Amino acid sequence: MATAHPLPRFPDGFLWGVSTSAHQIEGAAELRERSVWDAFTEQPGRVKDGSTAAVACDHYHRYREDVALLAGLGVNAYRFSVSWPRVLREDGLDFYDRLVDELCGAGIRPVPTLFHWDLPLALHEAGGWRERDTAERFAAYVARVAARLGDRVRQWITLNEPAEHTLLGHALGTHAPGERLMFDALPVAHHQLLAHGLAVRALRAAGAAEVGLTNSHGPTWPASPEPADTEAADFYDVLLNRMFAEPVLLGAYPEGIGELMPDGAADDLKIIAEPLDFYGVNYYAPTKVGAPQGAEIDFGGVRMPAELPFSVREIEDRPRTDFGWPVVPEGLTELLTGFRDRYGDRLPPVVVTENGCSYEGLDDQDRIAYLDGHLRALHEAVRAGVDVRGYFVWSLLDNFEWAEGYARRFGLVHVDYATLERTPKASYAWYRGFLFAQRRAG
Repeated sequence: MATAHPLPRFPDGFLWGVSTSAHQIEGAAELRERSVWDAFTEQPGRVKDGSTAAVACDHYHRYREDVALLAGLGVNAYRFSVSWPRVLREDGLDFYDRLVDELCGAGIRPVPTLFHWDLPLALHEAGGWRERDTAERFAAYVARVAARLGDRVRQWITLNEPAEHTLLGHALGTHAPGERLMFDALPVAHHQLLAHGLAVRALRAAGAAEVGLTNSHGPTWPASPEPADTEAADFYDVLLNRMFAEPVLLGAYPEGIGELMPDGAADDLKIIAEPLDFYGVNYYAPTKVGAPQGAEIDFGGVRMPAELPFSVREIEDRPRTDFGWPVVPEGLTELLTGFRDRYGDRLPPVVVTENGCSYEGLDDQDRIAYLDGHLRALHEAVRAGVDVRGYFVWSLLDNFEWAEGYARRFGLVHVDYATLERTPKASYAWYRGFLFAQRRAG
């Protein structure tokens, strides 16, 4: 259960919201082009329950009901993603026009993410993120979206979690498009970062007021003080944290990484490092890392191959979500203060663009305790001087959870996948009460 002590007061003007992504909730697959996730989920054994996102939560048809849930929750912002495969259809932007109008009518700031892993399948078959041309095509798509929605959208996010899309989708093959390239996936990372930089330029040209990027980050904890473990942890930290933050924030890859990137990568860094108005951080948990152990392991549903130069270990003596992830709220404080100390004035204001957990049940007291703890940890970072401007819970709705299918429930709102009925959980009421208390204190 959450502690009885009142939650702290956050600064005026703070963004409070929830996040979703297009492929996970929209459905209406017949009204868009195919994505890499459509092809991936059709392959036997790729998704644990054999499901697809063809219908998902049917948000495409039920968006008004979902915006009403947002309004009832009391959030002042909603982070969603735009489906590139849907926008390929001539009328594909009509849906987002309607959604943005509905949000604005409810007094909720729309915060679109322009890529959340659902690459059009035709682009992947032409080389996908392994090819520089995909970054150029992304910028053209972004310009089209901004031209249509930019009169009502002031805040944009270019990419969601390029590290995970690179690692899980292209290096280990456990997410779409299912490639197992290992370290040959590094061009995928670079071309996503280049796409980000080109998108920033396209959004600026369209008059965007605020532009940012969302990366998933977490502290990396060595398994022991032994040199083999600390060196392995440092390497992991470079791959999952620094390789995706430093080109954007510092205009340079970490030492030893730049020379592994495609020809001409150094010349792209000026584009990648286009100044940002905010830096989005998705936080779930730290990672404990040690030297290779010589055996493939299952970590959080992901098979980690033995040939990697590190091994991911279990964080012991912590509560766990239904997904098996450790609950470590203080890791959020450690992460944000660590970024402030490492990057100084090169770090723009931070927005926590995802934070959440998977638990079953409508009376989800464990989720309430999770959110309570992480909001207190976030406030500690604010007290320590980190310029934090917003916080978004993952997620509004239970949804299609990628390779887990419908087995994991991250939502504040329960979705019955047979009837599509929405039922707010106890955590929805708790977050609504927290937001009301923040407004009243202001």
